[in-house]
Amino acid sequence: MDFFLYISHMTTKRNTLAGTKKGKSKSAKYFQENPEAKAKKDAYNTEYHSSPERKKYRVKLNKANRSAGTYGNKDGKDMSHGKDGLKKEAQKANRARNGKGNNKRTR
Repeated sequence: MDFFLYISHMTTKRNTLAGTKKGKSKSAKYFQENPEAKAKKDAYNTEYHSSPERKKYRVKLNKANRSAGTYGNKDGKDMSHGKDGLKKEAQKANRARNGKGNNKRTR
């Protein structure tokens, strides 16, 4: 009996907003209200990311990630672009740089 209570409790803790496109940024709200603009943006992104230059760039980064031993092992590391080339760095530090994301102190 306790097991079933535990399972029912676990299912109520699931993220109900997952996949519902409830973004709070200005761009997320804009694209929710303007589906034709989102379609245009998606078409551009598809073309841009399928270009030969982008593919070569992705291959280079994936190769560096694999050779550093961080590809797919969920160790929380990224390959970071710096003045000295590519180096291994924590994902949190790498992705938070230059005010990207939700870091209000650096904006």
